[in-house]
Amino acid sequence: MDGNARKPKKPLYKRWWFIVIIGFIALGAIGGTLGSDNERDVTGSGKQQPIAQKDTKKEDHKEVLDQTNKQENIPREYKNALRAAQNYLSTMPFSEKGLYDQLVSEYGDKYPAAAAQYAIKNVKVDYNVQALKAAKNYLDIMPMSDQELFNQLVSGHGDKYTKEQAQYAIDNLPD
Repeated sequence: MDGNARKPKKPLYKRWWFIVIIGFIALGAIGGTLGSDNERDVTGSGKQQPIAQKDTKKEDHKEVLDQTNKQENIPREYKNALRAAQNYLSTMPFSEKGLYDQLVSEYGDKYPAAAAQYAIKNVKVDYNVQALKAAKNYLDIMPMSDQELFNQLVSGHGDKYTKEQAQYAIDNLPD
């Protein structure tokens, strides 16, 4: 046997350091989801203080679910589309068109158009507020001129807000 023969390399996923890194990532993800939903330490005291805004979202979400469940003649898939829409809106800002596209997308929820349209009609949301949240998110990431921000908010490849909603967002941004 040749002394220069090399052992075959182990695949990346079988190397010890790769497994350790994946373990840390998984622990971080689990810890982040467990501690971020209902409570946050805002006082620095180590005690968890509830966040009123999140409680309001949960109440709104519960109200939507209660109303949906009362309407038993509504198809299950329509109810689920409405719940999915509410879940999306509680996670990040969406325009009406963006939310609809997410619900029907082959890469998203794949709801039928009629179920997505039902969700859009019945979800409780102020799209002006959603546009303002989206604008704030963009400005947190990078500086943008008002025109650049407006273009991003109304873009068919961006957020798909109406011109009025985008203008509302720009007009109501803090200085």
